[in-house]
Amino acid sequence: MKREGETRIPSGCAIASVINKNGLPINGKVIVDSMTTMHERSNGLGGGFAGYGIYPQYKDLYAFHIFYDGLASREECEKFLDSDFEIVNLSKIPVKKSPKIVDEPLIWRYFVSPNPNKLRDSHLDEKEYVSKAVIHVNDAIKGAYVFSSGKNMGVFKAVGFPEDVGEFYRLDEYEGYLWTAHGRYPTNTPGWWGGAHPFSMLDYSVVHNGEISSYDANRRYIEMFGYKCNLLTDTEVITYIIDFLIRKKGLTLEETASVIAAPFWTTIEEKDKEKAELLTYLRKTFPSLLITGPFSIILGFNGGLMALNDRLKLRSMVVGEKGDFVYVASEECAIRKMEPNLEKIRTPKGGEPVVVRLNKEIR
Repeated sequence: MKREGETRIPSGCAIASVINKNGLPINGKVIVDSMTTMHERSNGLGGGFAGYGIYPQYKDLYAFHIFYDGLASREECEKFLDSDFEIVNLSKIPVKKSPKIVDEPLIWRYFVSPNPNKLRDSHLDEKEYVSKAVIHVNDAIKGAYVFSSGKNMGVFKAVGFPEDVGEFYRLDEYEGYLWTAHGRYPTNTPGWWGGAHPFSMLDYSVVHNGEISSYDANRRYIEMFGYKCNLLTDTEVITYIIDFLIRKKGLTLEETASVIAAPFWTTIEEKDKEKAELLTYLRKTFPSLLITGPFSIILGFNGGLMALNDRLKLRSMVVGEKGDFVYVASEECAIRKMEPNLEKIRTPKGGEPVVVRLNKEIR
């Protein structure tokens, strides 16, 4: 008989998050330590974290985190950045070398603002200008991958177990009001640095446990609007869908949840007239953005988070609270590691979004 760890774990992958609603700083070690309790849900082929509020000194600039396969790709990418952006600061991202993290690419960080003349001539708003630049790098510059591009936030990911990735990036030297985390157990896609979670576009970042059976339909639709899914994993498309629905189409978080984890028609029929009309409109308007298959996700953004299960709740997710702290994780043990004495704990229903926002804007 095969034991756990000797066979595929179909519910593998681990996600976790912690946020302080008053915007108080949380050391990165807190979220790294929580992931150690879910070690067996990963297989060492990917781990990562996203932190918000971690760059207060550059809060008005976009922080580009970029992987390079070599010097040639770095030189080509920096030539593009010099042309389309004003680079205020650039450096290697500090890391702590470890025998557990191998084959690392060049990992650089740039704090930038759009070139004002190029932005004006583009006739685009600032976020669309930046998102198109990110897509261009990832699609057209061989060996360069922008894996984080928001303001006052950053993604840190690699091939390895999450606790080793956290140590590699020295996350105990960072503080933020929100952290999300992922431990990967890839099943249908390869484990590589660009394919680790979180996936990010601007300030949106997504960690995901599960598999997307609707990936091809989702990808074909979203790529009609200029996105490119080329990072070799199904989760990438979730981030672009969320960016499209919220930033481009103006949907709320709750409405976005009702698109990607749309309720069944029989459920819609049970709602009051106004609610049923809204849900019907969303289902008919965005049918190709319904995500099918088992999933639980945590979306991070500037100012809060959203946690969401698929509508059948085929992946585990637990939410805990104490005071101004809210915790989300695949397993209760990860939450108890961060806060042993919870005031509330619950498991959201399938398709029920859990939205947590800061009490005030962080500046």
